[in-house]
Order: sequence, then structure tokens, then C-alpha cells
Amino acid sequence: MRILLLVHGFNSLSQRMFVELQAAGHEVTIEFDINDDLTREAVALSRPDVIIAPYLKRAIPADIWQNHLCLIVHPGIVGDRGPSALDWAILRGEENWGVTVLQAEAEMDAGPIWATREFPMRAATKSSLYRSEVADAALDAVFEALGKLERGEQPRPLVPDAPDVRGGLQPAVLQKDRRIDWTADRSEMVLRKIRASDGVPGVRDGDLFLHDGRVAKGLTGKAGEIIATSGPAVCRATVDGAVWIGHMRDPEGRHSFKLPATRLLAPDVPEIAVDSEQGYREISYREVGDTGFLRFDFYNGAMSTEQCERLLAAYEQACARPVKVIVLQGGEDFWSNGIHLNIIEAADSAADESWRNINAMDDLAEAIIRTRSQLTVAAMGGNAGAGGVFLARACDYVWLRNAVVLNPHYKDMGNLYGSEFWTYLLPRYCGGDNAARIARQRLPMGAQEAVELGLADACFGKTRAEFAAEVGQRAAALADCDFATRLAAKQVRQDTDEAAKPLSEYRRAELARMKRNFYGFDPSYHVARYNFVHKVCKSRTPVTLARHRDQRNRRKAS
Repeated sequence: MRILLLVHGFNSLSQRMFVELQAAGHEVTIEFDINDDLTREAVALSRPDVIIAPYLKRAIPADIWQNHLCLIVHPGIVGDRGPSALDWAILRGEENWGVTVLQAEAEMDAGPIWATREFPMRAATKSSLYRSEVADAALDAVFEALGKLERGEQPRPLVPDAPDVRGGLQPAVLQKDRRIDWTADRSEMVLRKIRASDGVPGVRDGDLFLHDGRVAKGLTGKAGEIIATSGPAVCRATVDGAVWIGHMRDPEGRHSFKLPATRLLAPDVPEIAVDSEQGYREISYREVGDTGFLRFDFYNGAMSTEQCERLLAAYEQACARPVKVIVLQGGEDFWSNGIHLNIIEAADSAADESWRNINAMDDLAEAIIRTRSQLTVAAMGGNAGAGGVFLARACDYVWLRNAVVLNPHYKDMGNLYGSEFWTYLLPRYCGGDNAARIARQRLPMGAQEAVELGLADACFGKTRAEFAAEVGQRAAALADCDFATRLAAKQVRQDTDEAAKPLSEYRRAELARMKRNFYGFDPSYHVARYNFVHKVCKSRTPVTLARHRDQRNRRKAS
């Protein structure tokens, strides 16, 4: 089918849908919902069999849904209507929630139902649920709807008062609904309110918006007071314990975007070691037999200079342990998204901080590539983008969860050249042709395509639990089966590659290009970074996504 994805932005669900619909053989193009006239133009150019809207913030024009089948992906159970479906589900502590694919009609979210899926809720942020459970359910429901469409079946009408319809019309969640009462709310409710608001819009608390809430184990104090700090986070006491708040936003401050909480507050309270059992733990390490598992869970996958340095120190400690395999696990939602653009934007010199950050990323990547005493694995249970993808490929093996989406490109960030030894790693693992294809394109990539191109070695596991279990089994097998032979072959390959062209040469050449991005006359990187960090709305859809607007495609069609 010819499918037009109409989206407010190319978010995680939209990317996943684009990847999986294409993999299923559909012809997919994308249009950002900027204004009605551009949407009408996109429909005329793309001539879609169906329009799918996985992420919209306003209604589709009537003259479009009256003349074209438009399927709305609503993150709510059957009957649920309104713009804050998932927010309310988290705030109310729903045990089960769902996704409904319905047909666009005059009344928002009230059209005939093509498909629906339900899932058990997890104690997680709205963003995390959206990327995982909601995305899984949405894909299943969309494919069911497309199957019905191909078979000529019809949707069922929504009957609001039917016995099996649990959902109903809900108002938008307002800040008064999110407000934390520090004198009455227990830790669980505080975390629910922050999770239901993370990452947009956050919970307003005085002049600041709160994001990134986590349980503070074993800490107590006077409810509402800040009682400790740990790395980027501040710890605030509740009536029955305490919570870590990792990030905040000051809409009226010098920097109005999300930053580590300790960048906005400097309380005179005890500091708890970051990554300790009681602290705001971003990095942890454990061993199972001959395998060491190094987990790093950085907020939204961004890695600052300081975080890279701490992760490098932890990695070096793991290498000093008597283990045969080191598994780098990343975080639950993201493995890594590369350098930390928010911290760079807030620096006195964005160019200088960019330079420090990319060198810290390169130090980590180089340490992984040069490891001679262990086999290394990147176990990617979460998404990755830009330098995070190539940091993973620095490992000997890259394993992906089936649902993972990769964005192995830098160019959308103002034609940033990139580093992390990608000019060495891509040809080595992917071959020249595939390396050129990966470097050239600006599109998300699914797990299976990444394996086919050599960017990853295997993909498996639908759920996080399935993936984690198989990672453990595969890592144990690497340690047990022909380990000495594999390690010797790795060392020979390292020596051969180094003799042909030293790693230092790849790094020098990449960083020379990056230095021009940071310090050169072309401001494209700095403009693109500003727009990304400040969430400046797109004024047009890039032709890499809007294939219906690419003149080359239109000439071929004619």
C-alpha cells in the first residue's frame, strides 16, 4: 500500500512505524503537520491508499478525512477520548491500558474502531511506556487494521455506553492535576506525577519544572526539603521517604530547557556518591560467571563529558577483572544517543564543550576497540542514535532487541561529520558499499536491517525480559565456547588493522572535520543544536522523509 504518515514530529513511535511498515513492503512517506494547506498538498502529491496518524496534536482537516481513509493511533483503551490518555492512566495507577486505531471523523477520537490492543502497565515514565508498550501495541493494531482494509472488512462503530467499553471522554491534564503536595503525597504518588509528565511538560514546582524522578532508597527527611545531592540529582524528602529528581527546567531562566538538577540548584546538603547504592545510580556493574555486565543508564541516552569519563573509568575497572566477556548494556530506553547537546548548549562556549565531549566519547570508544583481554558485547535493549550507534559498534559483537530503532547518522545535526571511529568501524564491519549507504542516509533503521548491513551481529527477543535472558545465555556461550581461539583471532585482527592504518590516524582525521563543525565559519551545527534543544518546530518536512516532495521520485513516477 501507499501510506502517508501524518505526524506532528518524527518521534519514537513514528520512527518505529516507518521502519516496520517499510520492512513489511509498504511504500511509506512522511509529512509533518505544519498547516492545513501543506497537508492537503502532501495528500495530493503522495496519493495515499491510507493516511496513518501515529502522533498528532490537532485535528485532520475535514476535507481530507472525508475523502481519504485516515487512521488515528490513540494511546488509550476503547472509548478513551482526549489529549492526555497516557497521562491519566499513569496518574490513576491503571493496571492495564491500551492503544486504539480508529477512523478520523468529526468528533475527535470517536470514530469507528479498526483495531485495539491492551497491555499491562509498568512503573515507568510516560516516554518509556510510549516507546515500548504503546509502540508494540500500536504496531500490532495498525497491522491488524491494514489487514482488514486489504480484505475489505469494515471497522466497528464506537458505542460509548456498551458494557465492554471502559474508556470515556477525559479532559486535558493541567498543572493543577500534576501538582505535588509535599506535605501529603507519598513517594509513589510523587513519582507517578513526575512520570506522567516526563518529558513534556514536566511538573511545575514553584519556578521550576521537575523531570526524571527515581526512588531514593533508604533516605528520609522533612517532607518537601532537599536533603542530599548525587551527581546531577537532588534528593527531596516525602512523607514516607524520598525521591531523586535528576533534571529540571527553568522556563524563565537563562537556559529554558532541561538540565541536570544540580545545575539549577546548589543546596548546602550532604553529597552521596553517584553510582553508589543509595545515590542517583547511572552506572552499575555485576558479574555472572565469566561475564561482566556494565550498565549505564543516562537520561535520554545523552552522554556528557563527565559521564563519558565516569563510564570509561568503570569500563577500565571491568577490564581489570578476571572475566572473559564484558557486556555493555546501556539503559532501559536508550543505549546511547551520543554527546550531550543540552549541556553543550548551556556551556559558556558551546564549541569548547562540544570539543571536550567528543574527545571524551572517542576516549571511551578507543578503549573498547583496543581491549585485548576480553571479548566485548554491546547489548542494545534500547534505541540509539548518532555517536551512540558507533560507540556500540566499537564492541566485538552488537546484539539488538528486535524492537530497537537506530539512527546511525549525524548529518541532521547541521551536517555534523561525527567521530567515534566510524570511518574505521563501518568499512570493517559493513563493507565499503554498506558503509557509504549508512553514512549517506538520514533515516531510522530497524534491527533486522542493521544486521543485514553489518551494523549489528544479531537481533532477538521481543520483550526486555526475553532479550536480557538471551543476552546472558549468548554471553556465557562466548566465554565457554572457543574463547581462546576467538580472542586470539581478535588480537591478530587488531594488530593487522593497526599496521595498515593506526587508530590514531582515523581519530585525527575525524576530529579535524569535527573541529571545523565546532569552530569553523559555517554555523549549521550550532543552529541545528539550538533548534533541537529548544524544540523549535520544523517549518518544512525534509525530503529525506517526505519522499512525495523529492523531485527525483516524482520524475520516476511520471
